[in-house]
Amino acid sequence: MDTKKKVHAYVRVKPTDDFAHEMITFGDDGKTICIHFKKDTKRGVVNHQHTDWLFKLDGVLRDASQDLVYETVAQDVISQALDGYNGTIMCYGQTGAGKTYTMTGAAKNYKHRGILPRALQQVFRMIKERPTHAITVSVSYLEIYNESLFDLLSTLPYVEHSFTPMTIVEKPQGVFVKGLSVHLTSQEEEALSFLFEGETNRMIASHTMNKNSSRSHCIFTIHVEARSWTLSNEKYITSKINLVDLAGSERLGKSGSDGRVLKEATYINKSLSFLEQAIIALGDQRRDHIPFRQCKLTHVLKDSLGGNCNMVLVTNIHGEAAHLEETLSSLRFASRMKLVTTEPAVNEKYDAERMVKNLEKEVELLKQELAIHDSLANRTLVTYDPMNELQIAEINTQVRRYLEGTLDEIDVRSPSVFSHCLPSQQEQEVESALRRKFTLTDKSDITSISTNQKPGPGDADGHLVGELDGEGFGLGIAPLSAKPGKRSKYKKMLKAQPKTSARKKGASNSVSGRDMDISTSKTQLVPGDGKDTLLRDQETPSMEQLPSDSPKEEPRPLRPSTPPSKAVAFEEFKKERGSVINRIFKENKSILNERSRRASEITQRINAIKREIDETKEALDFQKSLGEKQGEFEFEAKGFVVVDEEEFQLILRLKDLKKQYRGQYKDLLDLRAEIQYCQRLVDQCRHRLLTEFDIWYNESFVIPEDVMMALKPGGSIRQGVAPSSRIASLEEDEQEKFAQVQQTEQKVTRRILQQGGISGRQHHACFLLQRGEGGMGPAQAGAEPPTVRR
Repeated sequence: MDTKKKVHAYVRVKPTDDFAHEMITFGDDGKTICIHFKKDTKRGVVNHQHTDWLFKLDGVLRDASQDLVYETVAQDVISQALDGYNGTIMCYGQTGAGKTYTMTGAAKNYKHRGILPRALQQVFRMIKERPTHAITVSVSYLEIYNESLFDLLSTLPYVEHSFTPMTIVEKPQGVFVKGLSVHLTSQEEEALSFLFEGETNRMIASHTMNKNSSRSHCIFTIHVEARSWTLSNEKYITSKINLVDLAGSERLGKSGSDGRVLKEATYINKSLSFLEQAIIALGDQRRDHIPFRQCKLTHVLKDSLGGNCNMVLVTNIHGEAAHLEETLSSLRFASRMKLVTTEPAVNEKYDAERMVKNLEKEVELLKQELAIHDSLANRTLVTYDPMNELQIAEINTQVRRYLEGTLDEIDVRSPSVFSHCLPSQQEQEVESALRRKFTLTDKSDITSISTNQKPGPGDADGHLVGELDGEGFGLGIAPLSAKPGKRSKYKKMLKAQPKTSARKKGASNSVSGRDMDISTSKTQLVPGDGKDTLLRDQETPSMEQLPSDSPKEEPRPLRPSTPPSKAVAFEEFKKERGSVINRIFKENKSILNERSRRASEITQRINAIKREIDETKEALDFQKSLGEKQGEFEFEAKGFVVVDEEEFQLILRLKDLKKQYRGQYKDLLDLRAEIQYCQRLVDQCRHRLLTEFDIWYNESFVIPEDVMMALKPGGSIRQGVAPSSRIASLEEDEQEKFAQVQQTEQKVTRRILQQGGISGRQHHACFLLQRGEGGMGPAQAGAEPPTVRR
């Protein structure tokens, strides 16, 4: 039932002997009432005075008994209140129309009792029918007299009198009156005694239209709280029933009020006027602000008027012709109230104390279940209670002995042992032991790396890796056991190297820092003694090979020393190799942009049509509601309702707009299908363009030329065997590059010698070139050889 619903509005006609049958008529459905005025002849021949009004409500109670009125109006509201829904029943009408009689009834006859005592009877009867719930009932009685709040039950002997005026307080749970006494009651008789006590304290007065006229608005509230005996959970429901008896509106010319009664009538008419303004604002969906705080009556009833509540209005009217204008005003108020919507919902709350008890009970049940499981698993000594300080100290001792190796296993008797298995002190000891054995260095800190690095491990002959042998380039030579897979090639390289005299001292330093870049990994563990292994990742750049003189090699453009950025290379690729794919991509993208632009224009037109449809609907609804509020209907033959010209034009306009909307929406769906297809083509072209660019960039700048030669048809590596992202890692190591450089240099030397006629100085320069002397290091070995003239 947590949905919006309309306020139910009923009309009750006061019985009278002088009923105006010609002016007030009722429909056969029991929900329609018609008001007819005779035209005033004093206005002349051209008279546009409205003479007929039709009001359709939820029910018309004519010559109805108190039992029928209660069953029709209040019975469902009271029954839903015990299920957690708030309810409000309000009586509205002209003074002397029977509001108090409908709400309270006559005290002389039991059959004539009103809605309020019957509601109390139904509440306590339903409580007896629900033995599975503990339901408590409390009541309060509030009076609003001349815009002041009064407690009608403050005269009870046990109620403390307070000189602080009562105030209205708004909380997230709703609106409350601070200082209003709430009285707990367990029986119907006790609740009725509270009702009679408040009735004796009400302000009444006498005037020409009513001998016992109520001069104040009264609100009798029944508070209900229900808890389940069987479920025993922390959730319970609450609700409240507001029974409102409003003071009657009156015309001072008819009532003849003066003095204090005149002042009271002024306050009554003013508050009822503010109530009607709030109802009009609630019925208008375009209104954002509802003026609830204009008077005390609307502020107190804020939850009932359009809030979380089941709202019912009973409008009391006179049947005499003398009060026809007041009757028409009351019926208009009822029709406006019928447009107000409320959102009733179950009021669920949670008891914190019972929630804690339920959680404690659940913990005990879980402990019992674990105990049964442990007994079945032969773990009888396990406990789940928190550990004390002595037990924690014992567990720490066992953990320490277990880590030292003097204890085989730890005696686990409680799950809380695991939180004490590794105390902070032992964590510190382990950390300090690791710090004594290893040193954590960072790549960015060059000083710490240089100080922490020590000579690496040596071979069987005592030579260290990287130790100078007097014949190398300053890099040293690795032992035979360091590279098992390259042992044969290494031996061949040593045999091919000529035997010369020892190099000069300091020749090993010919390799400068910019010629070779040796970088360590980001984080490394440096051992504290010489027995541990130094973990170090060295990354050396690839070396360019000398151009080969083989006639089989095809001429290729020279590569730049550093590859260009991908942005620059991509622009060059789109102009040359990828020009066709780029042209197709641009064409598809232009088609996609054109379709997207058309879709945007159609969407804007659809939105404009939708806004125009909404505005037309609002204008049409306004026209309809205006007729319903005023009850103005012009009747032709056979009782058909005539639609005026403005409303008819709005209906035609709305029909045409809906037709345009459906056509534009169909075009938009077709265009979206085309856009989806074009987008897929654009994505495919973009993916192919980027893929081709990556292949071209790797072949042109990233993959070494010797590897590219191997990847060509007839090469040693077939394409597809290794991914292009890893081809750069297929290069030779430094020793293999060094051997290849030496072989290339020997070829150049032999070619020069075969040509003949060189001098001894030139022969010595060639020999130095073959040896690698003359200030050339590994990084320079790949450069173009010096020109030797005959």
